[in-house]
Amino acid sequence: MDYVKFGNSGLEVSRLCLGTMGFGDPTSGFHEWTLGEEESRVVIKKALDLGINFFDTANIYSYGSSEEIVGRALNDFANRDEIVVATKAYMKMKDRPNSGGLSRKALFYQLDQSLTRLNMDYVDLYIIHRWDYNTPIEETMDALHDLVKSGKVRYIGASAMYAWQFAKAQAVAEKHGWTKFISMQDHLNLLYREEEREMLPLCQDQGIAVTPYSPLASGRLTRDWEATTKRFLTDHTARQKYDTTQEQDKIIVERVAQLAEKYQVTRAQIALAWLLQKETVVSPIIGATKERHLTDALPALDLVLSPEDVIYLEEPYQPHHVVGAL
Repeated sequence: MDYVKFGNSGLEVSRLCLGTMGFGDPTSGFHEWTLGEEESRVVIKKALDLGINFFDTANIYSYGSSEEIVGRALNDFANRDEIVVATKAYMKMKDRPNSGGLSRKALFYQLDQSLTRLNMDYVDLYIIHRWDYNTPIEETMDALHDLVKSGKVRYIGASAMYAWQFAKAQAVAEKHGWTKFISMQDHLNLLYREEEREMLPLCQDQGIAVTPYSPLASGRLTRDWEATTKRFLTDHTARQKYDTTQEQDKIIVERVAQLAEKYQVTRAQIALAWLLQKETVVSPIIGATKERHLTDALPALDLVLSPEDVIYLEEPYQPHHVVGAL
């Protein structure tokens, strides 16, 4: 496993991150395709065995049970000083006032709840899951700075917003001498490249670590277009992201398959290699729910696509409606 510096920090992370949205109670009402604890622990242990030290979760994943499962596994299998644990806040955890958003009250409470579920004293990376249109960004950045100074958070990151919003948050933090974001977790893959217009150039200019989520487009880049899985049939969030652009996306999926055959590798490896060749991308988030998802991904670290291959993959792309930053 390769390890790299995380943006403008001394933090070292593995070149692949294990995303844990797929771990949690399938009866929670979040996603019915999630793995229970026993199956999840197998995947987490495999990630550690492969050298992955970066783990991404969120309070909203299975309404907290993902954090509980991840926390128990990491506390059992890993040394806390060697791993990097990220979690997120913003989404409403229940239909009551102050149960979501990025107010000072919500952030302080949700972090304490996450730490309890993880059974940890601190998180390495605390990420705001979306932009909060109902809370002044000054309040959010001041609260995040205080959480860092409290010792409960080591670094802060952001996810899924417009580039102007991210730039505004960074400017507010710099103006007041508060902690700035060191990472952007955004929606980026061969089927969705809208982040290339504004966010990626901003991150490259500012030395921000980019950790794309959904690097395989919820599995669509890994299989024939007509193939289905339980997640494909039940993941309504993914269907909202991709179902409106099927005709143009199908061409890209077919080209991924052609290059996979050319290089004698898996389609996932082609899709990940395309991501990893971007200078700003530090660690794609792999939402593995099987051990082989991790072992299949690993060779992508050594796979170098030619400039002609990259052009061939990118050429059919057409603009998409913005997803994630709304």
